[in-house]
Amino acid sequence: MTTYKKRLVELIEQATGDEKHEPSTYSTLEVLWVLYDRILNYDASNPKSESRDRFIMSKGHGPLALYAILVQKGFIHQAELKKFLKWDGILGGHPDRNRVPGVEASTGSLGHGFPMAIGVALGLKAKKLPSRVYVLIGDGEANEGTVWEAALLAGNLRLSNLTAILINNYSSTRDLGNVAEKFVAFGWEAQVVNGRDEDAIEGALSSPSTDYPSVVIAEVLNDA
Repeated sequence: MTTYKKRLVELIEQATGDEKHEPSTYSTLEVLWVLYDRILNYDASNPKSESRDRFIMSKGHGPLALYAILVQKGFIHQAELKKFLKWDGILGGHPDRNRVPGVEASTGSLGHGFPMAIGVALGLKAKKLPSRVYVLIGDGEANEGTVWEAALLAGNLRLSNLTAILINNYSSTRDLGNVAEKFVAFGWEAQVVNGRDEDAIEGALSSPSTDYPSVVIAEVLNDA
């Protein structure tokens, strides 16, 4: 395991509480690290910079991996992880944009963050800003009708500044079939990658469509 990943796991393990959602936490670790280490344009000292890329964690269950990375990247202090789910801390069981620097949207009620990301992408287009929007969803979350309504709208609007990442660890209670083909039918460009292969994740996220919204299906097969 790489040094940074060991460090992130140590940070995650410092937190306590019944809402750690560890399978969800660990299934997103590589994707989130690649996003924050290699892809996103941001300034941790100025998290509201107008020029920043926006990341929305629609898969709001198990945000500890995100919190650990926000610590590692300087958005929040490491001591906050020890106060996870505590009254005197800022880190809750779901990310809260009003309390946690670097969090763009309060999510966790599954199926809501994806439509929010479309609104943000539309806003950036209206302002003629070059920033991109990235949104993380889960295969279980894809049982929500709002996910597919949002996907259809984004495809129709040809939101080329929007990239979705769907973590597929086949934990959905329903058979989703070929998820990539579904997104393509809705007007997206889709790629499927190994969700543990950081170089493959980076390659997919670094080559978005210039005409359509993009989705990266990150398959994580060794998580519950």
